[in-house]
Amino acid sequence: MLIVKIPSTAQEWEQYYNLRFTVLREPWGQLKGSEVLKDEDQADHAMIVDSETDEIVGVARMQTNTPTQGQVRCVAVSPDVQGKGVGKLLMKYLEDVAKEKGIKEIILDARENAVKFYQSIGYTIFEDSYLLFGEIQHYKMRKELSK
Repeated sequence: MLIVKIPSTAQEWEQYYNLRFTVLREPWGQLKGSEVLKDEDQADHAMIVDSETDEIVGVARMQTNTPTQGQVRCVAVSPDVQGKGVGKLLMKYLEDVAKEKGIKEIILDARENAVKFYQSIGYTIFEDSYLLFGEIQHYKMRKELSK
């Protein structure tokens, strides 16, 4: 069973950042530590734990850009569970947190290989974004949240 949690212990935070590094940074030769952003203490964090193995299989964070706009960043799902609902569960949780805060819209910069996933849960591209590490095209996407 998949459980959504907010990391709270030192061990959970270590596993949280390790998954983020392994999925989003290490494959492109980035240094350990590059997965931690300066404003982590100002974001809402979520992780998905597989209760059978006690393994963290997904992580994500959302920052509040304005009182009505949130931004999801650093979504990472373990490659062996991609396509099994982990990303959808993470995004639903963060969207629910956003609604509780009165946020009306979530934006994100999606990697090219994740665009179809975000489209499947209601996000639309509104412009091209940046090229990460000189090779990973990103697209700015948004979703209006309903009550």
